[in-house]
Amino acid sequence: MADTCFLGQGFSTLVGLLLLPFGSLAASQIEDQAEQFFRSGHTNNWAVLVCTSRFWFNYRHVANTLSVYRSVKRLGIPDSHIVLMLADDMACNPRNPKPATVFSHKNMELNVYGDDVEVDYRSYEVTVENFLRVLTGRIPSSTPRSKRLLSDDRSNILIYMTGHGGNGFLKFQDSEEITNIELADAFEQMWQKRRYNELLFIIDTCQGASMYERFYSPNIMALASSQVGEDSLSHQPDPAIGVHLMDRYTFYVLEFLEEINPASQTNMNDLFQVCPKSLCVSTPGHRTDLFQRDPKNVLITDFFGSVRKVEITTETISLQPDSGIMESSYKKDLMDEELMEPLKYAEQLPVAQIIHQKPKLKDWHPPGGFILGLWALIIMVFFKTYGIKHMKFIF
Repeated sequence: MADTCFLGQGFSTLVGLLLLPFGSLAASQIEDQAEQFFRSGHTNNWAVLVCTSRFWFNYRHVANTLSVYRSVKRLGIPDSHIVLMLADDMACNPRNPKPATVFSHKNMELNVYGDDVEVDYRSYEVTVENFLRVLTGRIPSSTPRSKRLLSDDRSNILIYMTGHGGNGFLKFQDSEEITNIELADAFEQMWQKRRYNELLFIIDTCQGASMYERFYSPNIMALASSQVGEDSLSHQPDPAIGVHLMDRYTFYVLEFLEEINPASQTNMNDLFQVCPKSLCVSTPGHRTDLFQRDPKNVLITDFFGSVRKVEITTETISLQPDSGIMESSYKKDLMDEELMEPLKYAEQLPVAQIIHQKPKLKDWHPPGGFILGLWALIIMVFFKTYGIKHMKFIF
């Protein structure tokens, strides 16, 4: 009997040893699946889209920005997570033959202005200072939520800029400019303040590659429409509107994005190839040395979309609450409500002190006809004292 027990224990030990590699293999497979599932490490997406040019002949820059805006909204990023900055309102420009429209294709095929465009910064609000304040979060407390970049360390951010630039700078409204050093320092502040997980920077301007040369913060991938010393050229002239509708680089990027859907597995390497020199005339560039992941493992929707991580399971999960716990929680809530003092409606408002404060005393100003009446009184006293015969000594 003892021999039989010993043999049984030895057999179970041998089986356990044989199954151990299979168990570790299954565990490693589960870990790999989990790592692949959370490979991007982000939980939310944001987009900052900036057009820095004014005046009708820069129509294409507004169309560039609105085209990217249309694409990111289509792929799932809501308006609440998009900061749109347009330096001019081409839709309402008197020269626009089709008011309330902005077209990105010739023959007026595609209206990118749409019916639900939410512009957060417009006209003279689009400045270097406001742009840097949006990125770094250094904005006044009175700034509305729609004008804030409320990102965190789990946010993937797309920053798109278009306008007129040169070697190491981008102009804002022909009155000021932002340099590549200022932009690099702003991104470093964002990283230090944990305002992004990964950042994709795209710029369509002349000598655009010079704008990402000074970047030094981690997890930044950058793309530009032209190299240093090259111009970024326009595209799609429209005789009816009288100007070019888009820039070449953005036009082909948008053609590429039109083929993307929220479930696409297209990666960033594909985006690098969308506009060769034969199409763009200029030489597009990109920089990935600061980015930790391999671009071939980075999905387009990691930046241009807002796809939630969802795991499908066939198991049935019971969500019936424990009645005892629910009852005790309900009683606790009732006791808390009884202990709380009733609040008046005015006390719940953050503007209560403003509502009840005394009105400010206004500076005294004479009534409208006071001065005129005073002069009439002076003239009457003069006539009564001296009469008409003394008027010749005055005039």
